[in-house]
Amino acid sequence: MSARSMAGMVAAWAALAVPAAALADGTRIGAVSTTFRLLGRNDQIVVDRYDDPRVAGVSCYLSHAQTGGVKGSLGLATDPSRFSLACRATGPVTVPDVLPDSETVFDTRTSFLFKELRVSRLYDRTKRVLVYLAWSTKALSTGGSPYNAISTVPLQGPPPPAP
Repeated sequence: MSARSMAGMVAAWAALAVPAAALADGTRIGAVSTTFRLLGRNDQIVVDRYDDPRVAGVSCYLSHAQTGGVKGSLGLATDPSRFSLACRATGPVTVPDVLPDSETVFDTRTSFLFKELRVSRLYDRTKRVLVYLAWSTKALSTGGSPYNAISTVPLQGPPPPAP
């Protein structure tokens, strides 16, 4: 095997071994250790901030468990589907002229290949409220996880036109 192909394989492995939170467009606010691990990092609860990419002035704070140990440190562990979500207006809220009634606004991997934590935005046009729903997926299974969390951001002013 050439040095170039070996370097490519090492780079590909390193990209896969990056912790899940680093793959999303979130900002790590902080973390609290929950279980001591002799080898590798401790189990922890992390808090990340995600700014809604289409609705300016809305940020969501997501807390979720991360498995530590050797597998967790290498990005090979499956994180549990336990999370909490709080979305707030963190500035003037600007809703685009056309906003879908439902779309996934961000996600992050919670296992090496098969599980993601997603946050979807639902738009209650009647009450003028953005509803953010955190949920997890499981690839290679018949369904996702029943664990979920919601948070709402009420809007002010006249509603934009329907898409």
